[in-house]
Amino acid sequence: MNNILNIKTPAEPIAQALKSDYDLKASGLNNLRQVYWNLPPEALYEEIVFRGEGRITRQGALGVSTGSHTARAAPDKFVVKEPSSEERVFWGEYNRPYPREKFDELFARVNGYLQGRDLFVQDAYAGADPEHRAPVRIVTELAWQSLFARNMFIPPTSADEYKQFVPEFTVVATPGFKGIRQIDNTASNTYIVLSFEHKLVLIGVSEYAGEIKKSIFTIMNYLLPLRGVLSMHCSANVGHGGDAALFFGLSGTGKTTLSADPRRGLIGDDEHGWSDEGIFNIENGCYAKVIQLSATAEPEIYACTRRWGTILENVVYDPVTRNIDLDDDRMTENTRASYPLSFIGNSLPEKRAGHPKNIIFLTCDATGVMPPIARLTPEQAMYHFISGYTSKVAGTEVGLGREPELTFSVCFGAPFMVHRPSVYADLLKAKMLRHGARAWLLNTGWVGGKYGVGKRISIRHTRRMLNAALDGELEAVPYARDPVFGFMTPRHCPDVPDAVLDPGSAWPSRERYESAYRQLAARFIDNFRKYADVVSREVREAGPQK
Repeated sequence: MNNILNIKTPAEPIAQALKSDYDLKASGLNNLRQVYWNLPPEALYEEIVFRGEGRITRQGALGVSTGSHTARAAPDKFVVKEPSSEERVFWGEYNRPYPREKFDELFARVNGYLQGRDLFVQDAYAGADPEHRAPVRIVTELAWQSLFARNMFIPPTSADEYKQFVPEFTVVATPGFKGIRQIDNTASNTYIVLSFEHKLVLIGVSEYAGEIKKSIFTIMNYLLPLRGVLSMHCSANVGHGGDAALFFGLSGTGKTTLSADPRRGLIGDDEHGWSDEGIFNIENGCYAKVIQLSATAEPEIYACTRRWGTILENVVYDPVTRNIDLDDDRMTENTRASYPLSFIGNSLPEKRAGHPKNIIFLTCDATGVMPPIARLTPEQAMYHFISGYTSKVAGTEVGLGREPELTFSVCFGAPFMVHRPSVYADLLKAKMLRHGARAWLLNTGWVGGKYGVGKRISIRHTRRMLNAALDGELEAVPYARDPVFGFMTPRHCPDVPDAVLDPGSAWPSRERYESAYRQLAARFIDNFRKYADVVSREVREAGPQK
């Protein structure tokens, strides 16, 4: 905020109370009007309302708008090409190289823009395991984005810890500053630029808070594998007997929904690490998609949308009654709720567990041909992990229309992976074999035909099949070998009609189903050619064959 009238805001008297001795001058940010350090949610609420950045909805959640950016701007993400990291980075569609000298110029222009302005700082940790966490600093122009950072990352526990805090990486989010393509070598006025050498991320124009979250995840995807820790785009939970489970999948495939099971302890909903000691959450909060959220099917998340401390991004609400409408998609289909993990009643405060017993690959198949559940061999698990097949659903990225878009996203998180895919795949394989984890493919997409013809698989049936896999109920049922992909599909699952387990039976004709299935298999084969030289023959042959 450019507070040119020098108006005293509600939190100004306590702005410096939790200030780190390692201040913003160490990052090159100078001549600021006021810096608000590590404000708690109560003070941030007051600042947000005072500054007109958001409104309090009925029952206490904070409603905000992210303007023209309601999803991640994947084409605007860059990684600075630097001698210390360039040999490790998997350059390409998502890790676009950015010139070192241009980064210095861009940061200087951002610094100039911030002269005399107010900023908000949250010092926190990424990673619940003290052995593998990274101290990060999130610097934001907007107070509500500071609350988002407070929700999503792990705060220090004392004033002394704040005072002594030294960040390993710093994120600077300035939605008010536009890049200039001709000057900054950016794809548009929007930019997300990461420098591993400067340990700095610059985010401009976009107010979508997911850019902050995923920038820090990208950092962890670089740091953790260098320490032998697998970083994963997955949710995780654990049963009463200590049987942990991982759920891999892109946004919209059900990671958050399926992991929020009241029968099991929630470790986290989106980002995790797997070390030699077990799994741990990278974050402290949840960032759930809430469009058309059902109080019956998803009661835990639904309750969070009506709770003080939750941020509702682009959720429509009545300006008079302040009642929210989760079914209204006029602003975007990618409506989001950010809330602390502790808001989920069965969440684990320690956000850690032992080694996983089950690994679930979630795919949202918009072609309507994949089986609802399949058991994978270790080699098939590697094949599907590297393939990362799903369909992007509306709203999760800029440019997506209403119709799902078939995609292959390596490691189920290609936009956030920095190293070559084989680095993550080799780590997953080694840990699966060492700790005896089982792998499953779970389809949360369409049945009876493709999108627009068939219908979305019942969440009730999906939950029942998932629980049967986690509880061992599928160990004794008969299986059939899939004729196209070769994995094993159960012929029976308790409380699920047998016809649901045979997707071809819901199609108008078996011939049309088999033709569509083989067309999808051909897409798999074509996509996997780019990885054929970095995997073993067993993994290459674990997918569909011609």
